[in-house]
Amino acid sequence: MSVFIIAELGINHNGSVDIAKKLIEAAKWAGADAVKLQKRTVATVYAGELDRPRESPWGQTLGDQKFGLELIREQYDQIDLFCQVEKMPWFASAWDLEALAFLERYELQYHKIASAMATHWPLIAAVAQKQKPTFVSTGMCSEQQIFQALGYFSGQAVTLMHCVGVYPAPEWSLNLRRIPYLHAHFGVPVGYSGHEVSVSPSVMAAVLGATAIERHITIDRAMYGSDQAASLEPHGFKTMVEQIRKVPVVLGDGIRKSIPAEAETAAKLRYWEKERGQGQAGKEQIKSETKAGEKPKVALGPGAGRSGPSRP
Repeated sequence: MSVFIIAELGINHNGSVDIAKKLIEAAKWAGADAVKLQKRTVATVYAGELDRPRESPWGQTLGDQKFGLELIREQYDQIDLFCQVEKMPWFASAWDLEALAFLERYELQYHKIASAMATHWPLIAAVAQKQKPTFVSTGMCSEQQIFQALGYFSGQAVTLMHCVGVYPAPEWSLNLRRIPYLHAHFGVPVGYSGHEVSVSPSVMAAVLGATAIERHITIDRAMYGSDQAASLEPHGFKTMVEQIRKVPVVLGDGIRKSIPAEAETAAKLRYWEKERGQGQAGKEQIKSETKAGEKPKVALGPGAGRSGPSRP
C-alpha cells in the first residue's frame, strides 16, 4: 500500500495567501498527496494572553502576532479554489469548535486532531461526528489518552500518527519503534508526524510500516515563524518523497524469486559447477527454489545454528 504523504503548511504561510500558494505548488512538485493547514479562533485559543508582550512583524503583542498569522475566510476561499485548480486535496487541523465549524464550509476529505488537541474531548467528539477519515497525532499523550481518543472513532477510518511534541525534535527522541507498537496495541493504521530537521527518520518510519507521513514544508527555513526550523524546504521534501516511494520496491515481499541476471551470474562465477556440467542445473535451481509453498532443503554442517562472531 502506498504511503499517504501530507505536506503540512501549518502557519508557515505567515498569513500570506501568496506564500500559501507557493507552498502548495512546492508540495505538488515534490509529490505530496495532500496539504494541511491549521485553523484557530484566536480569541478562544489564546484567551487572556492576547495583550502579552510578543514582538513580531505584526506588532508588539501576542494578539498582534496570532491575528497576523491567521488566515481569514476570503483567504481560505482563495486557497480552496487554488487547490481545486491544482488538484491538490487540502484539509486542516481545527484547534477549537468554532474553527471546526469554519472548516466544514469546505468539502474537505479529511480531518486532523493535532497533538495539542488530542485531549480536547469535546473537539474530538465533534470531529468524530463528521465521520470523515481522521488523523490523530499522539504527541504528549499517554496510552490511556490515546485509547480514550480512539474510542470516539469506533468503526471509523482513523489513523494514529506517532509524534514527538518538540519543535524541532532531536533525533534521539523520535522512538520510531512506537509505530509498529501502536499498530499492534491499538489495531489501527499508524503513521508518523515528524518535526525533526532531517529526511531519513521519515523514510525509516515508512520502513517500519507507517501508512502516512506528515512533515512541515517551507519555502525557506530562515523565514520568520516558530515552525520553520522544523520544516523541510521543497528540495528536501521532494527527496523525502522519492525515498519513501522506493520503500515498498526495495523491501519486496520476502519470497525468493528467479532473476535471470542472477542465474547468468551464477553460471559465470560458479566454476566448479561449470566443470561438472552443472551450470544449467544451477540456473534451474534458482528458478525453482521457491515454487509456491516450497522450502529448499538445506544440509546443516558442523556448527550450524551457532551465532556469528561477537564484538570484542
